[in-house]
Amino acid sequence: MIVFPAIDLKGGEVVRLAEGDMDRATVYGDDPAAQALLFADAGAEHVHVVDLDGAFAGESRNREAVEAIVAQFPGHVQLGGGIRTREAVEGWFELGVSRIVIGTAALKDPEFVKDMAREYEGGIVVAVDAKDGMVATGGWAEVSDVPVADMARRFEDAGVASLLFTDIGRDGLLKGCNIDATVELARRTDLPVIASGGVKGLDDIHILSMHAHEGIEGVITGRALYDGRLDLAAAIAMGAR
Repeated sequence: MIVFPAIDLKGGEVVRLAEGDMDRATVYGDDPAAQALLFADAGAEHVHVVDLDGAFAGESRNREAVEAIVAQFPGHVQLGGGIRTREAVEGWFELGVSRIVIGTAALKDPEFVKDMAREYEGGIVVAVDAKDGMVATGGWAEVSDVPVADMARRFEDAGVASLLFTDIGRDGLLKGCNIDATVELARRTDLPVIASGGVKGLDDIHILSMHAHEGIEGVITGRALYDGRLDLAAAIAMGAR
């Protein structure tokens, strides 16, 4: 199971939000590339980057920071946040991003996402962000009437690499990952699932890793790392068991 340390970008800084609220941001640093290198030093081969400003704007807002991370991080960069056009997808892959995460467009323009998944096989991750079991979009500002499992199944035969499932109600709050909902989604779809939202410590990593055989491909963790509650090297070792 892959452990993805998260770098969330707001105004060029490394931040973490509480429940996706841009007004509840904690700043952890002003050098995203240096943060990525610290994660690499701890053994990370993957990093998950989110352009938070881009997620709300619908287009890239932290390009310079992302470019610096891609240039310096020796592993794979998975990027999300406001990527909703063919030009944006092509541009990021040309820059060297390994995987693109698409959320809002997956709900509003599924054919676009399917086209990109076919064109960039293994390169597109569909973000399924949930609030009370329903898909949320637009930087989590809008909640749809589409159930999470229904959304996931739309992309099973499209060449999508995996699903990134986030329980918004737990994100950035250190409440613990919603393991039950994450595993249930993995069981109800043929696509691998990446867990996200609320990871508080090594126990979450351990329990999720026990479900790797059911389709849990990875887990994203942010605040627990920045607050010192989770040791990245230990988490990576646990995920690799």
